[in-house]
Amino acid sequence: MAEEKGKEIFGISWNVFLLGLVSFLNDMSSEMIAPIVPAYLTEVLKAGKLASGSIMGAIESASSLFKVVFGYFSDRFKRRKAFVFTGYALSTLAKGLLAFSRNWVDFLLLRLLDRTGKGIRTAPRDALIAESSNGKTGKSFGFHRMMDTLGAVAGPLVTVLLIGFLSYLPKETLYRRIFLFSAIPGLLSLVIIVFFVKDRGGEVRKKIGGISSLRSRSLQLFLIVVAIGTLGRYSYAFTLWKAEELGYTVLQGSAFYALFNLVYALSAYPIGVYSDRVSKKALIGVGFLLSALASLCFALAEGLVLLIVAFVLYGLYMAVMDTVPRAYMAELARDYEKGTVIGAYHTVVGLFAFPASLIAGYLWSAYSLTYSFLFASVMSFLAFILLQFD
Repeated sequence: MAEEKGKEIFGISWNVFLLGLVSFLNDMSSEMIAPIVPAYLTEVLKAGKLASGSIMGAIESASSLFKVVFGYFSDRFKRRKAFVFTGYALSTLAKGLLAFSRNWVDFLLLRLLDRTGKGIRTAPRDALIAESSNGKTGKSFGFHRMMDTLGAVAGPLVTVLLIGFLSYLPKETLYRRIFLFSAIPGLLSLVIIVFFVKDRGGEVRKKIGGISSLRSRSLQLFLIVVAIGTLGRYSYAFTLWKAEELGYTVLQGSAFYALFNLVYALSAYPIGVYSDRVSKKALIGVGFLLSALASLCFALAEGLVLLIVAFVLYGLYMAVMDTVPRAYMAELARDYEKGTVIGAYHTVVGLFAFPASLIAGYLWSAYSLTYSFLFASVMSFLAFILLQFD
C-alpha cells in the first residue's frame, strides 16, 4: 500500500490523477447537455421563466442534503470508492434517460436523480482526494478542478459538432440524440473507478473522543459567509439566457459557455498550487469579488465585448470558488472526519443555491435579467465584506 500511495504523475498522486480523469469524462458528459438544457426547457418543454429558474435552482440544490450524509457514511465505514461509483453511476443513467423525457416533470425528476448521484459521490470523492494528496491539498484539488473543467470545455465543443452534423434533424429530436450520446463518457468513467481507483478510507484511524472541527466558531462563521455568498451563485443557465436575450443563438451560446469553461480550466490548477503558498481564506475573498464583478458585467452587458468579459470573470470566479474552499475545508478537518466536514461545506452551498436561482428567476420574470445579476453582485460583495470580519 505504501508503494501505491507514493506513486506520482505530474507531481500529484496516481489516485488524484485517476479521479481527475473520471471527473473529466463525467463533466464532458454533463456539459454536453448543459448548453441545450435552457433551450430544451423553454422551447421544447414550454416551461415559463419563473418555472425555469426554479427548476434550475432545484436541480442545483437537489444534492445538497445528501453530501454531508454520505460524507459522514464514508467516514463511518472508511470506504470512499463505493459511494463514488454509485454516485457517478446514477448520474450517467439519469443523463441518458433525459432523451425520453416528455414534460418538465420527467425532466425535473431525472435531473434530480442526476444531482442525487452528485450528492452521494461529492464528499467521499473530495475526502479521497484529500487523503491521496500527500500534503498538497491545493495542488491536488486544483488539478482535479482543472480536469473536471477541461471536460466541461470538451463537452460543449462536442455538442457544437453534433449540432453541426445532425442539423438536418428537427430540434427536439436533435436534443434527445445529444442526451443519449452524453451517457458514453459517463460509462467510461465508471470503468476507471471500478478497475483503477484505489480506496484510502481504510487507512483512516478513528480518534475516539476527538472534538469535531464543525464545532469551531471560526468554521461556523465561515460557513455562514459562504451561505450568504451562495445567494449570488445563480445557475449557469442564467448566463446563457442572457446571451439569448442579446440575440445570440444556442450554438453561439455554446461557444460562450466553452470560453467560460476554458478560462475555468486553465486557471484552476495554478490557483490551487498558489493557494498552498498563501492564505486560502484570502483567496476565497478574491473569489467573492470576482463573482460580484462578473455579475455586474452580465447585468450591464449590451454587446459582445462586455459579455465576453463577464464570461471570463465568471470562469475565474468559479476556478477560485470550486477549488480553494474544498482544500481549505480539507485542511481544517481532522483525518477521521474529512468526508463529513467537506460534505457540510457542499451542503451549505447546495442548500442556498436553490433560493439563489429562485430569486434570480423571480427578478427575471417580474423585472428583467439585469436585476437578477445585480442582486447576485450585491450578495457576493456582501460576503466579501463579511469575510474580512470572520
